[in-house]
Amino acid sequence: MSLSPARLERFARHIVLPEIGGAGQVALSEKHVVLIGLGGIGSPVLHYLAAAGIGRLTAVDDDVVDESNLQRQTLFTERDIGHGKAVAAKRWVCAFDAKIDLTIHDRRVTAENAGALFADADLVLDGTDNFATRLAVSDACVAAGVPLLSAAVGRFQGQVVAFAGHRGDQACYRCFVGDAFDAEDCDSCAEDGMLGAMAGWTGTFAALHAVRVLLDDVSTFGDPQWGTVHLLDGMTPAMRSFLIAKDPACSGCGSTG
Repeated sequence: MSLSPARLERFARHIVLPEIGGAGQVALSEKHVVLIGLGGIGSPVLHYLAAAGIGRLTAVDDDVVDESNLQRQTLFTERDIGHGKAVAAKRWVCAFDAKIDLTIHDRRVTAENAGALFADADLVLDGTDNFATRLAVSDACVAAGVPLLSAAVGRFQGQVVAFAGHRGDQACYRCFVGDAFDAEDCDSCAEDGMLGAMAGWTGTFAALHAVRVLLDDVSTFGDPQWGTVHLLDGMTPAMRSFLIAKDPACSGCGSTG
């Protein structure tokens, strides 16, 4: 596959980077990313994955836009209040880049429907705000053999990590948090609060890391850093990282070892 003159011009600032180059940009145009959640994290992720030239995007969210979302969910405007987030996302993508192949789903991801959503994805990026959904997504990614990039944010802290639990030597999200949260939601930002810009920092870092995952074995920028948790601290500010080990007894990926 090659890029048209118009696409070469559009992505010229990527192509001149030796770490990405023409081969990397072509590879991005051939990738399919499934984005779960279009909130504080999903908004900047969608912005920057679309801007990066990802060829195919699937956006999943069953929620509607509320006025309180506008403090951190930069994908939406006042005209979107009361409308579905997935529909608003499609409107934005179509206006931004009509060449992107976008599919939307306005339903909640569950253990029953996740497999079908992820079947031909190159990467699933989870920006949802509850453990039950995150664990269902993780298990489905392991079953489908698809990498998962998990991003979470709250108050002044963010967290981004790429998982390849379908590989025998790599951890999954369930290795990280265990089984205790399958039926329990985490604390919401409505209860704990969140600095809007913190969602932006976490989401843009997640988009950057998604590009690294997608360019693995394609360009020198490709480096998934599987199982490395990146913690973003907005109070200091600072960032630190640590590695998760695969749990041989994990109920989600232990059998892949």
